[in-house]
Amino acid sequence: MKRRKFIASTMAVSVGTLTYLEAFPSTNLNQKFSELKNNIHHSACRWCYKDIPLEKLLQHFNTLGIKAMDLVGPEDWPLLKKYNIHASMCWGAELGLTDGWCDTKFHAQLIKNYTEMIPKVAKAGYTNLICFSGNRRGMDDSIGLQNCVNGLKQILPLAEKHGVVLQMELLNSKVDHKDYMCDHTSWGVELCKKLNSNHIKLLYDIYHMQIMEGDIIRNIQDYNHYIGHYHTGGNPGRHEIDDTQELFYPAIMKAILKTGYKGYVAQEFVPSWDDPIAALKQGVTICDI
Repeated sequence: MKRRKFIASTMAVSVGTLTYLEAFPSTNLNQKFSELKNNIHHSACRWCYKDIPLEKLLQHFNTLGIKAMDLVGPEDWPLLKKYNIHASMCWGAELGLTDGWCDTKFHAQLIKNYTEMIPKVAKAGYTNLICFSGNRRGMDDSIGLQNCVNGLKQILPLAEKHGVVLQMELLNSKVDHKDYMCDHTSWGVELCKKLNSNHIKLLYDIYHMQIMEGDIIRNIQDYNHYIGHYHTGGNPGRHEIDDTQELFYPAIMKAILKTGYKGYVAQEFVPSWDDPIAALKQGVTICDI
């Protein structure tokens, strides 16, 4: 996604921040990590800060009090361990977003990849491993659903043996990922029901599901038993989660906590500020309810 400027000048940035703080006085950008409540376990996605060297980014995480990083593979795990940062969502077994479990022609390679990756995730001390439905390519959703069930059934026993949870990500097919099959919570929930295992969950991306269906808090309340992880993002634009967009994250975080959720919430917005780490700090502070 192309980055955009948050605002034209430093003065305008200050005014924008003041407006937000006036609306939500509990959000204090000068707050030290030691003062954060940490009822929410904070994480952030690596790819959103791809221009920052990983080691430097991990140092920023330590300063901000972010305890985990999403969407990192085995090549990055040693450096995460050096800085005591948990890998809250592992990847590296998937074939990308478009070639996934809904199409049987990818099953052989996916089964091989996940069979190799699941033990690596467990050995490293991690739990979550991402997976994707892939694109429809003209396929009926019910057929794709059954294909996903048939394929995932072949690796779920291994995941169960190693204590690894496969997380099927919900993505929007309206704006960002045209033709992606797992684009509604109801489809993902049906997948989990058919597989009937605590080792297959949904990665509930709040940004994506706001685009596809809205009703975020009600869906979290109704389907939390099937949700294993959360991603944030501002809509429209997938930028900062402040008052420049339509989602009110303090209320969403309260709803998540009320379900008893104990996992991580990962910031996955694309920073538009000149200082992306300041934007990240704001996102974490907003969610630290």
